[in-house]
Amino acid sequence: MVVCEFTNYLFILFHFNYILPCPEEYVNFDKSTLDKHDFHLDINSEFCYIKRNEIFRNKGIITLYPMHNMNSHKLVVGSVVAEPGTQVEGHLSVGILPDGTQIRIPIVLINGIHPGKTLYIQAISDGNELNGIAVIHEILSKIVPEKLSGRLIAVPIVNVHAFHAKQAYSPVDNVKMNRCFPGRSDGTSSERIAYQLFEKAIRNADYCIDLHQGGVQPMIDEVRVRVGTKHKCHTACLALAQIFGIGYILDQKGPKGQLAQAAPDIGIPTIDPELGGTHGWDANSIKKGVRGVLNVLKQYQFIEGVPDVPDQQTVVNKFVPIISNKGGFIYYKANLSERLEARQPIAEIRDVFGHVTEVVRSPEEGIFWSHPIYPMVASGGVIGKIGTPVSYL
Repeated sequence: MVVCEFTNYLFILFHFNYILPCPEEYVNFDKSTLDKHDFHLDINSEFCYIKRNEIFRNKGIITLYPMHNMNSHKLVVGSVVAEPGTQVEGHLSVGILPDGTQIRIPIVLINGIHPGKTLYIQAISDGNELNGIAVIHEILSKIVPEKLSGRLIAVPIVNVHAFHAKQAYSPVDNVKMNRCFPGRSDGTSSERIAYQLFEKAIRNADYCIDLHQGGVQPMIDEVRVRVGTKHKCHTACLALAQIFGIGYILDQKGPKGQLAQAAPDIGIPTIDPELGGTHGWDANSIKKGVRGVLNVLKQYQFIEGVPDVPDQQTVVNKFVPIISNKGGFIYYKANLSERLEARQPIAEIRDVFGHVTEVVRSPEEGIFWSHPIYPMVASGGVIGKIGTPVSYL
C-alpha cells in the first residue's frame, strides 16, 4: 500500500478502511484522525485521491476520486505550465519590438483533473474583431479544472499588433494573421507569431476553434468549414460546425493560410465561427458564441451536459455579391438572414436629392448574408452578399 503526493492532491490506497500515513503535515493521518474531525469516508475504489484543500477545512463528506480517472500529464505551452487540476495564466514570447519590449501573446491553460482531449480556442486573429475575446472571458469564468475532463488552451488575443491598431491587418508587416498559418520561424512578424502558436500550442490540440466576426460590417452569426469536401478532415470539421450550433454554416474551402485549413491538414478538426459584425461588442453574437463553445465542450465530453443545437441548420457553399449599377444611398428592403428569391428586390438606391435611381434585385436564390456598414455606394459597388446554394442539416 502506497501514499504519494501530486501537486495539491493526496493519493491514498485504501484497504479495509485503513489509511497509510500521509506526507508532510498529515503524518499519522489515519481513520481515527478523520473521525475526530467529523469526516465521513465514502470509498468506492481502493485507490483514491483527496484534494488537499478539502482536508481539515470542510466538515462532512470528503470527495474521493478514483485514481484510474486521474489526469497525470502537465499541459505545457512555452514557459507556461499547468499541472493537472490547475488553471494558469501567462504569456508566450513571440518577438521583440524596436525598443526591446517583448512581444507577448496571452495564454490561459486549464488542465482538468480527469483525462480527456485538448481544445484550443483563439480570438482576435483580426485586430478589430472583438466579440471572440468576450466569448473566451465568459468560457474561462465557467470552466474549472475540478469539472474538466481534458485540457483547454485559450488565447484571448492572437494578433497583438493589429489589436492595438484596431484593424484587421498588422501594422508591423501589413499582413492578415489568418493567412499566415502554420507560420514560418524566419518569416514576417505575423508569420512568426502564427508559427510559435502552431508549434507550441495548436499541435497539442484535438479540436480547434478560431473565433472571428465579419469585421465591423453587419453579418449573420455563422460558422465556417474551410477545407474542401474531399479533405480527410472535412467530415469531422463539418460535425464540429454542426455541434457549435449557431444555425448557419458556410461549407467552402477558404484561402491558404487560414488556421481552419492548416490545423485540419495535420488532422485537427477546426472551425471558424463568424460572430456577426460590429464596432466593439455585440451581446447577442457573444451569447451565441459562448453557447457554441459550451456545446463543443459538452459534445466531446470535456464537461457534463447536453448540447443546445437547432433541429435544422442552414448550409451554403459560396457567396454571390450584390452589385449596384448606380451610385447613391442604400435603402435596404430585405433583412439579414432572410431567404431571398431570384430577382427579389433587395434595396433601393437614391441620389443625393432622395430620388430613387435603381432597385437592386437578388442575382439568385439564397440567404442575405451580409452588407456594408455604411449606407452609401459608388457605381459598381457591392451592397451585400448572398449565401448559396441553400441546403439543410
